[in-house]
Amino acid sequence: MDKKDPMIHPLADVKSHNIGIRTKIWQFSVILPGAVIGENCNICFNCYIENDVKIGDNVTVKNGVSLFDGLEIQDDVFIGPNVTFTNDKRPKSRTQPEVYPCTVLKRGASIGGGATILPGVSIGMGALVGAGSVVTRDVPDYAVVIGNPAKIAYFLSN
Repeated sequence: MDKKDPMIHPLADVKSHNIGIRTKIWQFSVILPGAVIGENCNICFNCYIENDVKIGDNVTVKNGVSLFDGLEIQDDVFIGPNVTFTNDKRPKSRTQPEVYPCTVLKRGASIGGGATILPGVSIGMGALVGAGSVVTRDVPDYAVVIGNPAKIAYFLSN
């Protein structure tokens, strides 16, 4: 194995062939065939990534995170442990929308552990979502949001 090849733990179930060089995928993670994962990413223990998910370069996805259809994660994003992403505004058992709303995490955003991100929102460039926050609307670039529902606490200097 070349040092540039992705590292896939033998206990991971990876069906995608779209995984960038130097990316690490750890045990008990499941990656569906349509998922695209960039270079130098770290997909930690027990993650699930669906088909219509695009992950940029240098992204960290910590333990226990599920990334569902309709999610775009740009470069240099950090997703803390047990963050919850949703992709259906009106979920019902055994029904699915024809098209999932697009949720975007822009370059350099950080999502604190245990946060919940509702479908169709955009987290701005360099923004920070506090641990346990519930994001119900778009977050501007370089904003720090906290609470339920998440509100702007202050702005970071870019």
